[in-house]
Amino acid sequence: MAEDSNKNKRLGRGLAALIGDSAIQEPATTERAAIQRDSRKVPIEHLVPNPRNPRKTFAEKDLADLSESLKAKGIVQPILVRPSASNPNRFEIIAGERRWRAAQRAGLHEAPVVIRDVTDQEALELAIIENVQRADLNPIEEAMGYGQLTAEFSYSQGELAKVIGKSRSHVANTMRLLKLPNSVKDYLSEGLLTAGHARALITIEDPAAFADFIVEKNLTVRETEKLAQDPEALERLLSGAKPETVKKEKDADTKALEKRLSDFLGLKVSVGHKPGKESGDLKIKYTSLEQLDEICRKLGIETG
Repeated sequence: MAEDSNKNKRLGRGLAALIGDSAIQEPATTERAAIQRDSRKVPIEHLVPNPRNPRKTFAEKDLADLSESLKAKGIVQPILVRPSASNPNRFEIIAGERRWRAAQRAGLHEAPVVIRDVTDQEALELAIIENVQRADLNPIEEAMGYGQLTAEFSYSQGELAKVIGKSRSHVANTMRLLKLPNSVKDYLSEGLLTAGHARALITIEDPAAFADFIVEKNLTVRETEKLAQDPEALERLLSGAKPETVKKEKDADTKALEKRLSDFLGLKVSVGHKPGKESGDLKIKYTSLEQLDEICRKLGIETG
């Protein structure tokens, strides 16, 4: 227990220091002194992407928009990097790869960086934290990042929640998305489905078919959740069957008229009056020719 406690304390204190949160006041320590901020500008070509970066998707439009902004204002927020293990003249990006990619498009020659000498574990933690805080990760990228930390560094979901700054339920629900079919994961990566949609799909018998339906019909999360809670209705929709029509209750006046006609004719009578209109239909049910003859007699019609 003491080892776990020290681990969490180190992460909580160490990550804040690595990020450079000036709002956290701590006494000077050897650990903190070793990770003091090292800021400088370096040539764009001296930066290399991190192959373990949880963010895999970079939308073309977002890069184009950011590139135009960088042409006008330059890179405002430094890119977080660490010395490359394979090349002493290069720096591996921990957080800020999108800015680096856009800077290359904008034709910038230098980029401001903050250099941190951190382990693979800390680099992955920082990359996930930075991207989650900026909402830069799609749900699948976030889930895969959490999966990396748990698989490679033996985090429990509770420990991971403390490190990331999210609730344990958020971490658990996000990681469950990895169980969805690849076609559903693709929808999430492309932004066609949200995490809310995906959570409703997890318990569905055929999540891939339901995901196709959600995208086709542009269903909201609330509509998706409602269908997920009604398996029979969902099955009808996915099979292409028409939903059952709900019969509207007739008003009191129509019911009273039906009763009077039924009493007069001695047969079942149904009045189908359309609300707001003068048209409708009158149905008289008979079960024999004798009953039909009796209806005609009462209506004054000769049957020959």
